[in-house]
Amino acid sequence: MINAMHTLTVSTTSHQYPIFIAADIVKLPQVSFAPFFTKKIVIICNETIAPLYLSQWQKYFSQLNCEQFSIILPDGEKYKNWQTLNLIYDGLMQNHAERQTTLIALGGGVIGDMVGFAAATYQRGAPFIQIPTTLLSQVDSSVGGKTAINHPLGKNMIGAFYQPQAVIIDLNSLKTLPQREFSAGMAEVIKYALLGDIEFLSWLEKNIDALMALDEALLSEAVYHCCQMKARIVGIDEKENGIRALLNLGHTFAHAIEAQMGYGNWLHGEAVAAGMVLACRLSENMGLISSANTRRVINLLTQAKLPVTPPKMTFDAWLNHMSHDKKVQDGRMRFIILESLGQAKLADDISSKMLKETLEMYISN
Repeated sequence: MINAMHTLTVSTTSHQYPIFIAADIVKLPQVSFAPFFTKKIVIICNETIAPLYLSQWQKYFSQLNCEQFSIILPDGEKYKNWQTLNLIYDGLMQNHAERQTTLIALGGGVIGDMVGFAAATYQRGAPFIQIPTTLLSQVDSSVGGKTAINHPLGKNMIGAFYQPQAVIIDLNSLKTLPQREFSAGMAEVIKYALLGDIEFLSWLEKNIDALMALDEALLSEAVYHCCQMKARIVGIDEKENGIRALLNLGHTFAHAIEAQMGYGNWLHGEAVAAGMVLACRLSENMGLISSANTRRVINLLTQAKLPVTPPKMTFDAWLNHMSHDKKVQDGRMRFIILESLGQAKLADDISSKMLKETLEMYISN
């Protein structure tokens, strides 16, 4: 059991907020989360998370004498839409939530994104807290204030930048995570290494088997390192006008896969894994990295039990989905490519010919 707690601070132009990382975090005596909550709170989770973690957090908030209620949503990426968002608004209004009612996002990336968007828009802005329960949300989506719902034509196309009051990460929740979901989170962990830290890539390669076996000390170190990297990037570029776009390595391809296959059929992290392979192949075709580099990435993703081959679709379908990506600017598709492993950059001059060559193996007639 890890008794120590990692803490770090995200500093944005909006405000500063802390990230707390520990196992069994509600039982640690050295910190109180009371300063980050208002007198009335609502815990929003889904039907999978509720039986696992809702009661322990209800008990914790009862000890803080918070007035509380809960909203339980259906589980899955396919429910990340207006209809489910309205269930949050309905619950808030039925329970007379005020502008100062704190919304608690207890769950994975879908819950975090939707609750954040609800907080950003309910009475023009209510406070919210992220309590991420999946590896993917712990290392990525809970940090940085991106909130959104999906549209049938594009992922996360409707949303807002809205920072939480705090992020509280309990590593114990990873013990109940299905293997497939854990692997999906590892895709985002590997992403950080590829875009900006070659030493972290070597560390992951050395420790991948132990990480997949849920070694608590190594997981704590990995989650802290990823949050630290993201906090630094978000502090520089809160609203993705520059360096923050690098966090989307593989995501332009990934969002096309998710849209084509139907949200939830490929987990986000699975699509990111295949998307990162495509980003490597694109970088390779541009003469930036070697085929050996691409194989190195594929080997690590495979060890993390992630897909490395995207589904086939027509070239028009690839282009259509990617043209709805949020990174499109002035009608030009922008991709994150690798100048080398551990060093990414944004490119907006990728020709259709280059794209077709990169996707050649994954184009159906």
